[in-house]
Amino acid sequence: MPIYAYQCSSCGHQLEALQKMSDAPLTDCPACNASDLTKKVTAAAFRLSGGGWYETDFKSSGKKNLVSNDAPSPACGTGACPACKTD
Repeated sequence: MPIYAYQCSSCGHQLEALQKMSDAPLTDCPACNASDLTKKVTAAAFRLSGGGWYETDFKSSGKKNLVSNDAPSPACGTGACPACKTD
């Protein structure tokens, strides 16, 4: 379930709420009881990292990988990726 950030336009109170995507947005401020809560736009709370498809297929050639090429990926171990191959 996503965490949504809200701010009251009356008193400025801010809060976060764990809600289903299908739940109706909150409207009542718990601090001042006004019906002035609005959702704030926030950044996503996940990041793609590691030696998976994102790193190998969608990065431009000028960008460096976030993980070392010397260390094998914890999810791999098959020998199919460049980090797992040994010469």
